[in-house]
Amino acid sequence: MATWHRLGSKDELLARVPFAIKIDRHRIAVFLYDGRLTAISDICNHKGGPLSEGRVNGEFVTCPWHGWEYSVVSGKGPAGYDEEQVPVYALEERADGVYVQIPPIAPRKLLKHKPSHLLGEHPKQPGAPCRVLGISTTAMDDGNPRFSTSDALLEHAMTRAGELGADTQLIKLRSLSFRHCEGNYSKASHACTWPCAITEREPEDQLTAVYEGLVHWADVVLISTPIRWGNASSLYYKMAERLNCVQNQITIHNRVLIRNKVAAFIITGGQDNIQALAGSMLTFWSELGFLFPQFPFIAHSRGWDAEDMQNNVRQVKASDALREASRELVQRAMDFWTMIDQNRALLEKPMERAGRKANPLEPAMDFTETSR
Repeated sequence: MATWHRLGSKDELLARVPFAIKIDRHRIAVFLYDGRLTAISDICNHKGGPLSEGRVNGEFVTCPWHGWEYSVVSGKGPAGYDEEQVPVYALEERADGVYVQIPPIAPRKLLKHKPSHLLGEHPKQPGAPCRVLGISTTAMDDGNPRFSTSDALLEHAMTRAGELGADTQLIKLRSLSFRHCEGNYSKASHACTWPCAITEREPEDQLTAVYEGLVHWADVVLISTPIRWGNASSLYYKMAERLNCVQNQITIHNRVLIRNKVAAFIITGGQDNIQALAGSMLTFWSELGFLFPQFPFIAHSRGWDAEDMQNNVRQVKASDALREASRELVQRAMDFWTMIDQNRALLEKPMERAGRKANPLEPAMDFTETSR
């Protein structure tokens, strides 16, 4: 049964638009278009973003979270997306004010969007070989390459993994074209989603290979980085920022995407800060859900004053000890994963993640104004 609810006088509403109001289970966004007031759902079909906080351009409002658009009149998407719709509410001007009708006069229409470039899970049969993913984060011009000490040690480790019978895959971040993180978490914790909103809407964004490798494919992950001004490479941090969508699922849903996977690190540089960098990496990858073998990283540095990089390169090229260390690192990681795999039944019990949680004062997105 339809009911009418007073929103306020027309002057009051004109002074506030755009704004949102909640009536019973309905979150309604009120806009002004072509001199008249309109009302649609405040909840974006994509991930529930607040449309009333979006950017209005003519007839369309753009969701502030991920950029989906809707007509403030019909609730439909723009041309080509007009089968998608958010609910539309009738407004009526009366002598004593403006009223809105509940329920909506047009329902929500949700279309299932599955980007073709997201390949999904990679099932693995029991007893199948360990899968080892190497991620190189050093940057260089491949058309004018140089010797990379972190790359060289990673390649030794990956060769050893293959000798031990592992399936291997190597990703060089410098060969991928991918966007910087847009900082959706800064808008609202629920705005940072899995899969990443960038990969959902942009097939040309190539970080998909990293997401799939970490979440769906790999058992063991080796990350190599040079030391750049006491920190990891800029490409490492560009990737790490985009991995917030993995960790954020734990924060807002207690949904752990990475379980029973092992990570280890290779760190090299002409200058020092190895312990601090390793500690930062251990913290970050543990927050994603990874486990670590004993002695989970190897490193090489000649100290703060070693600016003669050609000598650093020569030393790494000539070092049997570093080559052997890289081989031992991947073997430790694979052995640790084997122990985990053999005791998987004991480790599958879900656990509540302590520590950071989504802000309880921030409302979770609610689609309950109409059945889905």
